[in-house]
Amino acid sequence: MPRFAALDVGSNALRLRVVEAEAPNTGVHQLTLLPKDASQTSGWREITSLRAPVRLGSEVFLSGKLAPRSIGEACAALKEFRTAMDAAKVDAYRATATSAVREASNGAMLIERSRRETGIELEIIEGVEEARLVQLAVTRRLPLQDKRALLIDVGGGSTEITVLDRGQSSFSMSLPLGTVRLIETFLKAAGPVSKEQAHLVGEMVDRALAEAAAHLAIPFDLVIGTGGNIDSLAELCPGAKPAGAATTTTAIDVASMRALYANLRTLSPAERKDRYNLRPDRADTIIPACAILVKVAEVASAGVIVAPGIGLKDGILEELVDKHFHVWDTAREAQSVIEACTRLGRRYAFDEAHGTRVAGFAGGIFDDMQKVHDFGERERLLLRAAAILHDIGDFVRYDGHHKHSYYLIQHSDIMGLSPDERAIVANIARYHRKSAPDPSHPNFRDLDKEARGKVRALAAILRIADALDREHRGKVDGVRAVVDRGKGRLVLFLQGEGERELEEWTVRAKSELMRDVFDLDVVLSAATPVHDSSPAPNAKTSRGGS
Repeated sequence: MPRFAALDVGSNALRLRVVEAEAPNTGVHQLTLLPKDASQTSGWREITSLRAPVRLGSEVFLSGKLAPRSIGEACAALKEFRTAMDAAKVDAYRATATSAVREASNGAMLIERSRRETGIELEIIEGVEEARLVQLAVTRRLPLQDKRALLIDVGGGSTEITVLDRGQSSFSMSLPLGTVRLIETFLKAAGPVSKEQAHLVGEMVDRALAEAAAHLAIPFDLVIGTGGNIDSLAELCPGAKPAGAATTTTAIDVASMRALYANLRTLSPAERKDRYNLRPDRADTIIPACAILVKVAEVASAGVIVAPGIGLKDGILEELVDKHFHVWDTAREAQSVIEACTRLGRRYAFDEAHGTRVAGFAGGIFDDMQKVHDFGERERLLLRAAAILHDIGDFVRYDGHHKHSYYLIQHSDIMGLSPDERAIVANIARYHRKSAPDPSHPNFRDLDKEARGKVRALAAILRIADALDREHRGKVDGVRAVVDRGKGRLVLFLQGEGERELEEWTVRAKSELMRDVFDLDVVLSAATPVHDSSPAPNAKTSRGGS
């Protein structure tokens, strides 16, 4: 059976987990851990689990740099992980680095040393990707299809908050609020926590939660916590776990945790370690973890926090296994990205009907030009995302709104898109009007060669799609594109009633990039195409909506 590894390079520790898995019996893999000597017919079998207590977050959140000693210790741990992975004969792995490396000005040094000294390709991920992976693990462990749930993942450098509505994310935010960050800022002393320190920590938590507070003050069926401190608190303050949860799931009684927090503050880290049998690197982080969780529970009116005993590594493994066995729901993944884009658009009061209509036109033209551009489904998704969001810059100002759209997209969290993909989407939106992509533009110049090619091609399509709804009035109901290579033409067959002279004029005016990129002149026709020399691979795609 194939074996998979997940590496989590966090702010407080580095973790490795290796599992063996066989093809799931159903379309969706469910997390099932079996004893190492079990006779297995489905699920996973854990091969290796390692943890290295390297606090990369030490000094980063004050100095902005990883300490040389911490980098060395992390590389030594990664060498051990590499040896364990090789011994297990791992078929696929994903190694992620989170907030400490993400925020460090010298984070690239750790990435380069990991590659050179261990052969492990470390990937720096954003908080929203952490939230997505944790969400994936949680929804595989807990029955949330008919529930509204709040998910809080407390890490060393950041805290990810996600609101789940029937198992799907409706809100997600990464907060600069982590246990190691709070220790480095306020709690470095080796003694008990003073009233002044506790007050400062409380103010920091309140300030970080303020932006998300409106999303937390709604009724939840479950509040779910993940992270190492949550698991420890579930042992110290056990609560009633929800019906139907996995046997390994535990829960925290919030009232007991509040009382424990008051007691822990009177003790030094060494005393906490001895009295509550905590690891040294848990004896200090448990204080800020309590402060965060108590406040979240207060805002969300929660008496119990469910602790499913899983985290980032489990989400990584879920995705690796599903993709290896070709059961990953790519359509659902794409729809989640589109939903995230729509939520972002609503935040900036965009014209949702226009964005949806343009995304439909763009997707249809993309399909009909498949043999010309030879892009795949991922590029199609990036085009649709840019089409939905291309006008959100109107929120800032109409003049130059394409540039404002670029900025808002580039600096927003869009769950399901990597930073590189988000940069492509932002650039496609940037070039939906006015000047064409130009290497003299820093936003375009900073992309790699492959990304620049995608931006030019997809922006050419978006310009035509946007022109078809020039007045935002839906005068064009649908479009079919036929490539005529012999005559060097892209013939657009339009559907819809009424006058659309302005739309047709705008299509012609914005077709220059299509000519430059694909060497095709855009020609408009109201007739029905008789023959399509470039058949679409997705004939079922709607021509007037996404």
